[in-house]
Amino acid sequence: MRVTGPDTAGVRERLGSALFARVAGPEGPKNRARIHDTPGPRWFGPDRPIRTVHGDASMFIGGLSALLLQSLHPLAMAAVSAHSGFRGDPWGRLQRTSTFLATTTYGTAQSAQEACERVRAVHERVRGTTSEGTPYHAADPHLLAWVHVAEVDSFLRAHQRYGVRSLTDEECDGYVADTARVATALGVADPPTNRAELAERLDSYRGEVRATPETREAARFLLLNPPVPLAVRLPYGVLAANAVSLLPPWAAAELRLPRLPLVDTVCVRPLGCAVTSVVRWAMAPSRPAASAPASAG
Repeated sequence: MRVTGPDTAGVRERLGSALFARVAGPEGPKNRARIHDTPGPRWFGPDRPIRTVHGDASMFIGGLSALLLQSLHPLAMAAVSAHSGFRGDPWGRLQRTSTFLATTTYGTAQSAQEACERVRAVHERVRGTTSEGTPYHAADPHLLAWVHVAEVDSFLRAHQRYGVRSLTDEECDGYVADTARVATALGVADPPTNRAELAERLDSYRGEVRATPETREAARFLLLNPPVPLAVRLPYGVLAANAVSLLPPWAAAELRLPRLPLVDTVCVRPLGCAVTSVVRWAMAPSRPAASAPASAG
């Protein structure tokens, strides 16, 4: 999508700056310089699929869809609800998540490892009991694996549908393998390394996942009462509708979210592609790939 007009450069700069500020936070410029300019070996070279996926504007939709899917595990949702502060500080959580993804994807190997160790330390402290009396621990490898596979599946689905260039089959497997490197550092045991393993692992959780009252409350917050200014409610609504459209059918049904195939095909997806293109256009000129939005974990 190309946007033209008498002051397109100014519009693009203002929109891109506003988006970057929301996603990266007040420390965004400093973090961006540290991530990209610090010399040293990286976990992933410039040709790796993880850089392509995590640097694309499709992450706006993929991240929101990942949050909805992840919320379907009662233990994960209980931990998020009690400890993450996503309602009180949703933008702060987004900024921390996007910085983590940028660091592990583009930063030095040392910075990536340190970022994973910080997250593991936080997970170790997150313990509690659900409203039904079931104990949870955020560092549980089985629970970590659910969060990981739900995120990777959502990011990859979004990229293949809304990305500027779909990955080849080999690149899709490469993306899953790349993310396994990060997952292992976070404490996930034997993460999937290709799409077939990813689908199998995701399916293995079907007997555990379901929508709880906390899950549906989180979905209402994300989809109906988002913490965004009135002026951007419409484009956010487009992104949210596409995030729902991206969910596996069983997940949308569990969340009681409507899915109308004809409406999805004729209206929702084209609008999602258009909004994603505008975001890509706005953030492309002076911002490296790591500045693109990232989602929750």
